[in-house]
Amino acid sequence: MRADARKNRDHLLAVAGAAITEQGVDVSLRDIARRADVGLATLLRHFPTREALLEALLRTSFDELTAKADELDVSTSSPEVALVSWVRDCVAWTTEYRGVTVLMAAAIEDADSALHASCVTLRAAGARLLTRAQVAGMARDDIDGDDLFALIAMLAWLGDQPSLAPRADHLFDVVASAILTSAGNSVTERESSPRAGS
Repeated sequence: MRADARKNRDHLLAVAGAAITEQGVDVSLRDIARRADVGLATLLRHFPTREALLEALLRTSFDELTAKADELDVSTSSPEVALVSWVRDCVAWTTEYRGVTVLMAAAIEDADSALHASCVTLRAAGARLLTRAQVAGMARDDIDGDDLFALIAMLAWLGDQPSLAPRADHLFDVVASAILTSAGNSVTERESSPRAGS
């Protein structure tokens, strides 16, 4: 891609990111083009569909969250801490883009979606952390990667609701404690509590 085309594409992605943060994933493509000071045809030349635009915009974040899961898997000795930390990062990210969890859930089921591969990879990364915690006896064994993905979507939805947003942190803790076994909960509580004498 030529330097000027890359610059134009990056500009469109920056404008789209700001618009989606403000208005959610259903923001009009025409509105994005207007904000970017280009014609709709120019936007569609770079991104022929809404999903293609979202995939380009979200791919970096998906890749970062997947890499974070891999890093936590290797660097964190407590599998339950790694799992809860990663889920918290995912929920925080999804609340930046209102409505993205609906698209992600649909993309998981649609192999033709531009978002499918990234979402499947992200779900698999979370499933690995969950399995590691389950093997260690720190997470309940009656949930799988699909359930974890659904719980992340649910928590992100709560954060999107103005009347529920003030309770989002508390509800996250409730859900996290439900994912973990009593052994996993006792370790995360111990590690999150202030050290004696500090």
